[in-house]
Amino acid sequence: MTLIKSISGIRGTIGGNPSQNLTPIDIVESISAYGSWLKTNLKNKKLKVVVGRDARLSGEMVENICIGTLQAMGIDVVNIGLSTTPTVEIAVPLENADGGIILTASHNPKQWNALKLLNNKGEFISEKDGKQLLSVIEKNQFSFASVDELGKVTFKDNYIDEHINKVLELKHVDVNAIKEAEFSVVIDAVNSTGGIVIPKLLKALKCKEITELYCTPNGEFPHNPEPLAEHLVDLSNTVKEKNADLGIVVDPDVDRLAFVCENGEVFGEEYTLVAVADHITGKKPGNSVSNLSSTRALADVTIKNGGKYYSSAVGEVNVVKMMKEKNAVIGGEGNGGVIFPELHYGRDALVGIALFLTYLANKKLNMSDLKSSFPQYTISKNKLALTNSTNIDLLLEKISNKYKTVKQNRIDGLKLEFENEWVHMRKSNTEPIIRIYAESQNQKSAHNLGERFVEELKSLI
Repeated sequence: MTLIKSISGIRGTIGGNPSQNLTPIDIVESISAYGSWLKTNLKNKKLKVVVGRDARLSGEMVENICIGTLQAMGIDVVNIGLSTTPTVEIAVPLENADGGIILTASHNPKQWNALKLLNNKGEFISEKDGKQLLSVIEKNQFSFASVDELGKVTFKDNYIDEHINKVLELKHVDVNAIKEAEFSVVIDAVNSTGGIVIPKLLKALKCKEITELYCTPNGEFPHNPEPLAEHLVDLSNTVKEKNADLGIVVDPDVDRLAFVCENGEVFGEEYTLVAVADHITGKKPGNSVSNLSSTRALADVTIKNGGKYYSSAVGEVNVVKMMKEKNAVIGGEGNGGVIFPELHYGRDALVGIALFLTYLANKKLNMSDLKSSFPQYTISKNKLALTNSTNIDLLLEKISNKYKTVKQNRIDGLKLEFENEWVHMRKSNTEPIIRIYAESQNQKSAHNLGERFVEELKSLI
């Protein structure tokens, strides 16, 4: 059982003991610290915060504690209820709010939940702000409002529709082209809030036939909610049974997106961003950004279309920072997270679906032919559990010294770039593990490269 307090938010498993798990006490402390941080930075102002959540089993309990704590801090709350991470991100500036909180542990299993914290732009708080917030939590000194100054709660259930409307208005989304393509689609929403929003989006995009798989938002995840190939057997089988054109899967908070081809093969979450980037940069050349653990294929298509590619440290906040610095027209993460700044600076599966379907309709290819048209790489994703005594920095320093003749990037862990392949090793921000990602030109060589460095790390531990 785990509690992780980092600049990425507060994440942990439900139940157990305070300071070891995400208990009601830890939730109150964390939300009180967030409220105190807002008050410190926005003095003499009546504050307002938007709150939304995914459908996981602990969501209602965490929501009640979170909203009650904000009220106790004297902060008004706009509760948008069952929602998605990108929908909350859009709602914050539309509400002229001072911040936002998304209650979701994203791709983690059902025993997890988390508090994802936003600034007044609807973007994740910066590393600097995150460190300030963690300092406030450690001090555990909070001041609560008197009875006459308690915050008020307003419930609004229109933001999913507002989000869809904004997606449809984007100039690179072509509803007529999607309608003419007469797509038959199967959607797996892992019984979370994607089951509310994605079928509604597909109907608005005029898809011909929509088959809903695990679209009841009850939090009973039918499989591991991370959209990896090994978890998508039911979706692949249903696509083949229905003779559908494609399958779509999102994670519980709908910021990650992956596809399945018409033959049941997984398109690959890495290639979600690659396809969308080819669509955007093909229309108007521009720069792209992804993190160090993402496929080289994004750089290939960006450069082909006349733009420049840049890589950032892992984490949405780092990708967004570099996108702004490099004036990128598209960006995201290789885990299926698409960031399209014409709408907002956040990973957004709704935007990804609309842009991808427009691209697919214009290409007039089936999914498997589209996949084969891209530069072919395969990523092997591995992880290694950490103990409290593990010194990850020392481990990576030893690996770095061993491979000192190889091109290296140290902005986030250690990335070794060989001629036709790379390996990236870094400590996870969300779990007590080392992630070891390796990419090569085929599955076997990527797997072998990843396993090689897993064993090297094990031997050092």
